[in-house]
Amino acid sequence: MKVRDIFTFKDERIKILHYCWFAFFVSFFAWYNMAPLATTMMEDMGWLTPEHIAALGIINVALTIPARIIIGTLLDRFGPRVVYSGLLILMSIPTFVFAFGDTWAQLMISRLILGSIGASFVVGIRLVAEWFPPKDVGFAEGIYGGWGNFGSAAGAMLLPWFAITLFGGDEGWRYSIAFTGVVCLVYGIIFYFKVKDTPDGRALIKPKGNGAMEVSSWGDMVQLILWTIPLGGALALSAWRIEDMGFMTIEVLYAIWVVVGLVFIYQLYQILKVNVPILKRGVPENDKYKFKNVGALNSTYFANFGAELAIVSMLPMFFQLTFSLDPATAGVIAASFAFINLLARPLGGILSDRMGSRRGVMLFYMLGITVGLAGMGMIDSNWPLILAVALTVFTSMFIQGAEGATYAIIPMVKKRITGQVAGMAGAYGNVGSTIYLTLYTFVTPQQFFFVLAGGALVSFVICYFTLEEPKNAFAEDYYLSDEDLKLEDEGFAEEQQPEVAAKEA
Repeated sequence: MKVRDIFTFKDERIKILHYCWFAFFVSFFAWYNMAPLATTMMEDMGWLTPEHIAALGIINVALTIPARIIIGTLLDRFGPRVVYSGLLILMSIPTFVFAFGDTWAQLMISRLILGSIGASFVVGIRLVAEWFPPKDVGFAEGIYGGWGNFGSAAGAMLLPWFAITLFGGDEGWRYSIAFTGVVCLVYGIIFYFKVKDTPDGRALIKPKGNGAMEVSSWGDMVQLILWTIPLGGALALSAWRIEDMGFMTIEVLYAIWVVVGLVFIYQLYQILKVNVPILKRGVPENDKYKFKNVGALNSTYFANFGAELAIVSMLPMFFQLTFSLDPATAGVIAASFAFINLLARPLGGILSDRMGSRRGVMLFYMLGITVGLAGMGMIDSNWPLILAVALTVFTSMFIQGAEGATYAIIPMVKKRITGQVAGMAGAYGNVGSTIYLTLYTFVTPQQFFFVLAGGALVSFVICYFTLEEPKNAFAEDYYLSDEDLKLEDEGFAEEQQPEVAAKEA
């Protein structure tokens, strides 16, 4: 697939791609509607402090962690179209509540729930993978993620202008945020009626078990359990930091920890329930996959997308305070970090498709992130503003390119569990952002960038030793085992049942 092909709107798969990336755009537009308006909110509400904003930043990504796991499972079971449209429509509700909230409880709870909209990303990954072959999927996923991710940049540039110019008044920020909820609601309905899960003549291949990712060996099941622990750990850490900042009682903190523990026990039960019978029967050789590749991709998304979410949350205020800028100017400059998504993420996908080694491209990007973030750790008020912006754009190129390279590999790990693999890797992006934003409350912005650089370096090492080149990495179709083909036939027969019943009636 060439760049010009993405403007061939007569091609049905291209139309699906455009519907998908715009759905993701809408998700990010709503999800990150607070950051560019944070200082305006503090001025208008009076009682809000920078500590409140920092706490809301942590809360904003906390629930996305379990949401991506849950959504990944749901989309493999019910299909991307229903899940994506339903999520957009539902998430308009907490957006409206946050927009017109007057108390800390209203802001905190609505922001927590709204964080679930970040799970929308994994839905589109599965949908795009259904419409594009392996040789083109990196570019297609890059367009989906990169153009969709631009929603946060669009919010940073447009929402302050909406608040000041379009809506006006002291509470213009409220109507600006509410506008993002309206967009979610309307586009969720449009998406439902305009999108199909698969091309005609093909069926969605569903996993053999619901509730947990299936694995191929006992050792892989142990790895799955170990990689599941940090998902709950990040939530527990977020709750502790919010309590430590004085925004939660110790009793509520303990209650949250108990709930997190119970959820982990339930997840462990589901993992055993799904996989023990499969492993006892034995997994056919051509149906096996190695979970260590999932773990490596988890680490990359922790380090790249986790860094992006954390940086997007703090960069407007960082530029405003470091270079003494007004909020609107700082928002536009900080948006350069996310703006580059339009090019960087598709470029990561293109390079993964065309360089002959998806693993090699992944390693190149993770090393570049390390260098870029270390450089941003040296930015201070003595730097020329143009140089600081240039380094920000350079670093963003690598961070978002690495995200494209990550999701150029994910659909090839194991086709029928693409939603769950994407959900877990995506959740690790939010684990990264949660941990990073928690650490941010303890360090200076410059120290924070060095912390992010260290995370990228660790991921590089993990990928170097564990990540493998996927099967059929540059082929016309995905690798499908005999079991996959059997499940596809069953899925196609299931889809035909309503049509057959209608004809008989």
